[in-house]
Amino acid sequence: MKIIAGVVWALLLGSAAAAQDFSSSLDKGTWELGLFGGGGIGLGKSDNTQFFYAGGRAGRVLTSDHLSGIFRGNFEWAVDAMPIYVVFPPESAVYGGSFKPAIWKWNFTSGKKIVPYFAAEGGIVFSRSNIPPGDTSYVNFTSQAAFGAHVFVKQMRALLFEVEFGHLSSASLGAHNPGYNATFTFTVGYTWFRGPK
Repeated sequence: MKIIAGVVWALLLGSAAAAQDFSSSLDKGTWELGLFGGGGIGLGKSDNTQFFYAGGRAGRVLTSDHLSGIFRGNFEWAVDAMPIYVVFPPESAVYGGSFKPAIWKWNFTSGKKIVPYFAAEGGIVFSRSNIPPGDTSYVNFTSQAAFGAHVFVKQMRALLFEVEFGHLSSASLGAHNPGYNATFTFTVGYTWFRGPK
């Protein structure tokens, strides 16, 4: 609940600033470059497991705006590289890294200062030992649905807030595949945009 309250507070704070229109920061051909960190928990049977990660994101807006009203927006493809990806099962921390080559985002560009988005994400996690612990695998795959927003602090610069619901499992690469059937994570970051030439 504190995480959700923090997101709402940040969005309200951002909207309270001057009503300058930053929507052109996400025109077709714009590059997104950002740094972020975050963490979260497992849900259900894995609610005693925690996650922490940090890394960078690169993306490119591939389309012009489509649709109208609050649904107006564009499509972006982004990639995350996370050299720090730590899983905290009850026994001890497991260190690794993650690469997420498929982040397919729809940016809702009707706002002037806040640009929300929805994303479908998929990636891979490499760890130094098996996760979940046991006769599983040190290679796991992730799939996530993300809801986020860029809160612009000035032209071509924005704070990033993102909530993700996901799944992590080895796709039976190991002898057993209990996986983490449901995860909830929260990400914060800072993003630079570079417009098309």
